[in-house]
Amino acid sequence: MEPLYESKIVCICCETTYLTARVRPSFKKATRMDSDFCGYYTKGVNPDFYVVRVCPSCGYASTENGLERLSDKQKLDYYDRIGSNWKGLDYGGERSAEQAMATYKLALLTAQVTGAPDRIISGLLHHIAWLYRYEGNEKEERRFLTYALEAYVRVYQLEGISLNNARLMFLIGELNRRIGERHEAVKWFSRVVSDKRIMDAAMIRACREQWQLVREEMEQGPSLAGGTEETASTA
Repeated sequence: MEPLYESKIVCICCETTYLTARVRPSFKKATRMDSDFCGYYTKGVNPDFYVVRVCPSCGYASTENGLERLSDKQKLDYYDRIGSNWKGLDYGGERSAEQAMATYKLALLTAQVTGAPDRIISGLLHHIAWLYRYEGNEKEERRFLTYALEAYVRVYQLEGISLNNARLMFLIGELNRRIGERHEAVKWFSRVVSDKRIMDAAMIRACREQWQLVREEMEQGPSLAGGTEETASTA
């Protein structure tokens, strides 16, 4: 069985119907996962490469969790900044790492131009950081982790009550740890552990584990917290 199949999409910007490649569920199981949920796959295809769908007609790029519709103003803003310069590229088939990066950055720019909420932008920024991690580009990974962290904090401030607080708070703590802000990391991990309203046992356990890891890192010295460790318990 081929890992990719075609999915039909109707563009919410220009209403063009197009096909985009998706990864079959049987090929989506990660063999290991970093503590911020970045997955690694050994079946020859990385599902993260196919999360973004790009309209070949107008270039509108988004994920399935993106905006469901656009206002006339959002469409005008999009065409003014991106659509009018679109060259008709087709990302519908198999993608290289470079092409996957291009789709995510296009989706990020699209989200920013159309005024998408931070809950959408934060995920795109975090995924871009993962793509840089796959490349071994620590400088760019750290830069985008910082951007993702800032967006996650805004999500917590604006929408935290209505979301899965434990997972969001864990991610804020973990990204702080990964960029070297250990005291901030401890603050967020401790919030999850000490908040009696949080009943998510997996996230409470993960926060305890990462809290302990931060303590060990502090004892070892000022070296940058990195992404080499992995965990299956938080998947």
